[in-house]
Amino acid sequence: MQFAIIETGSKQYKVSPGEKIKIEKIEGGTDGVVSFDRVLLISNGDETAVGTPTVQSARVEGKIIAQNRARKIIVFKYHSKSRYKKKRGHRQPYTEVEILKINS
Repeated sequence: MQFAIIETGSKQYKVSPGEKIKIEKIEGGTDGVVSFDRVLLISNGDETAVGTPTVQSARVEGKIIAQNRARKIIVFKYHSKSRYKKKRGHRQPYTEVEILKINS
């Protein structure tokens, strides 16, 4: 089983060809192609290449499926005995990407 560990949006993701991941929002339209250059590790089952900090000339290619926003979370601030309370909602934007192939 082939997989790679990539870094995007200051987060790391373990990806395999054919799987869909949700990452921090990146620019691009639907059906656009995206390439991840920051590949930290590649494994094809027999061999493993660990980068220092990245694997040279390694690339992971994917296709943008959707640009959406996550479910709303409630941010509630409250101080007791002082009549202070604030309620806000937040929806984090994300990009859904399907991994096409891993080039080592």
